[in-house]
Amino acid sequence: MIFRKEYGNANIATLLERKSRYTVLFRNNDRQSKPIMGHLINELSALPHSARQSITFDRGFEFVSWRDLEAGMGTKA
Repeated sequence: MIFRKEYGNANIATLLERKSRYTVLFRNNDRQSKPIMGHLINELSALPHSARQSITFDRGFEFVSWRDLEAGMGTKA
């Protein structure tokens, strides 16, 4: 998929668990951090706790609310 500036701020967030290769993709309508963290909590809460103990992010500003994950589902980032 290709996203162009003239179509708005939408993008795709990708999560990949390195060992099992479990992958989650979801659309972001913008790059604000709080909605992205809420979406991560919704997507990952169904997984067993052992499958969501640690998450590593890149340095994008869309991840500044990473502390919300610990409160939302007990995951350390």
